[in-house]
Amino acid sequence: MSIWFKKDINLEKLNQFSANTMNELLGIRITELGENYIKATMPVDKRTHQAYGILHGGASAALAETLGSIGSVIIVDPEQYICVGVEINANHIRSVRDGFVTGTAIPLHVGASSHVWEIKIVDKNDKLVCVSRLTVFVKQKKR
Repeated sequence: MSIWFKKDINLEKLNQFSANTMNELLGIRITELGENYIKATMPVDKRTHQAYGILHGGASAALAETLGSIGSVIIVDPEQYICVGVEINANHIRSVRDGFVTGTAIPLHVGASSHVWEIKIVDKNDKLVCVSRLTVFVKQKKR
């Protein structure tokens, strides 16, 4: 059974969240939406490199926060709630020089006022690059 609030959500609508944002600048694209997970890719190139020519840890954190935040937004009723990240950590396991990385976010906790996500980022060979945890605050909109 799907955890998503809106049953008509699709990849095109999800990728519209990134228009005119850092996500668009970094080339982050939502690629898959399962019953309880969301996936996206991000290029590893001059936009996401650090000085040594490898994937910047901040870019990995941006991918992780993007996935968890969008996941939270589509779990709740967007007419009643807003979702904002309040804490993120990231363990950088392996370096990547080029190509793409893929992140998969799965909720560990879905509560009334908070969501906790685990995000795993892998390289083209499915080797773990980064593992992250994101806490999202779910706030009722002012009436």
